[in-house]
Amino acid sequence: MIQRLGGYLTTRKPDTAAPEARELESEGCTVVRGAFSKREVTALHDAINDVFDTGEAYNRNGVGRDSQTFRYEMLNRSAVCRSAIAHPAILSVIEPLLGDNCHVIANTAWRNPPKPNDPAQGWHVDAGPHIPLSAGIEWPDHIPHPVFAIGVHVFLKDCTEGDGPTGVIPGSHLSGRFPPRELAMDPHLKWQNRGVRKLTADAGDVAFFVSDVWHRRLPTGPDDQGRFFLQIHYGRRDIQQRIKPSNELNHLSPEALSEQDPRTRSAMGLHPIGFYDG
Repeated sequence: MIQRLGGYLTTRKPDTAAPEARELESEGCTVVRGAFSKREVTALHDAINDVFDTGEAYNRNGVGRDSQTFRYEMLNRSAVCRSAIAHPAILSVIEPLLGDNCHVIANTAWRNPPKPNDPAQGWHVDAGPHIPLSAGIEWPDHIPHPVFAIGVHVFLKDCTEGDGPTGVIPGSHLSGRFPPRELAMDPHLKWQNRGVRKLTADAGDVAFFVSDVWHRRLPTGPDDQGRFFLQIHYGRRDIQQRIKPSNELNHLSPEALSEQDPRTRSAMGLHPIGFYDG
């Protein structure tokens, strides 16, 4: 657990933090039940539906996803979404791990239509691992693993096992590794004999997972009703925001932007689309 004092990071006693923050640190995931009231859920539900129904679909990656299922930059498109990102039920969980000046690094809404018996995603991490570990090396039990970024899902409709909830392998954020690529679709994947935890939820619940925990959208069932949630990624103050891709928002002159060498471009901060900005 951490906090900032005079601009510097210092440690904080774990017992002063919410139990969900402690679970998020140790397990890599947690769920806060009933975090948003029915009124708050209705306001978010209606505002985000309006963005989907009136805003233009756009896929920065260009491949791999149906652009009708998501909308970027929700804090730029909805005052209701802006109010959600600083909700006390969210900040009380993430601030002890990221610091009380953490910020949103990406903000995408998802409205997945029903797709019965879909295999969904493969296992992945959103960033990192931030502290890579070689085979045979394990993170020491007596040192809390630092957290650099956290994914948050604010559920706007119920998400059951049949709807393809996010699955997380608890403790895998301590591995210092990404999931084995040959097991990307394995529903029985484990880390140190721990299998998947299904982050099912009711509307108003909020799920949290650290960026380098192994996770995926699980396969849907025959009665899949789809998913609808506001996704908010938070990072430490030192982590760059990815709300807009670097070719759209940067500190460079027109001459610098015309540079063609790929490594020079990335060294200047013009990075290819990645997990948060794509």
